Amino acid sequence: MPLLTFAWDDAAVKKFVAQKEECWNRDGLGHWAILSDGRYVGWGGFQKEGDEWDFGLVLRPDAFGLGTRISRKALEYAIADERIPFVTFLLPPSRRNLGALKRIGAKFVGEIECDGARFLKFQLETA
Repeated sequence: MPLLTFAWDDAAVKKFVAQKEECWNRDGLGHWAILSDGRYVGWGGFQKEGDEWDFGLVLRPDAFGLGTRISRKALEYAIADERIPFVTFLLPPSRRNLGALKRIGAKFVGEIECDGARFLKFQLETA
């Protein structure tokens, strides 16, 4: 995670969870814990950034193969939700394998900076 530049301790985890819960309180949508066969494999979902809904997904290394299936389900959710006319994706510039984004029709928007880190920004129309 490019923005993880601090110690990941109990206090950081509590703050992180509180921030994600606040997204649900504020926007009525946020990130989910993701389970596969009853086992925690990661977290992800939608977070409102200004007027845009950004999709993020963080999986355990042993669950990387589930990313396409999980993303497909999440994007089906976004398509069905009238609040989400498009979804954005922010990836670190070191990410080279962008074929999945191209296959689903996401378009490169440009490079942006977020909390001092650079990202490649893509957008997918859902309406």
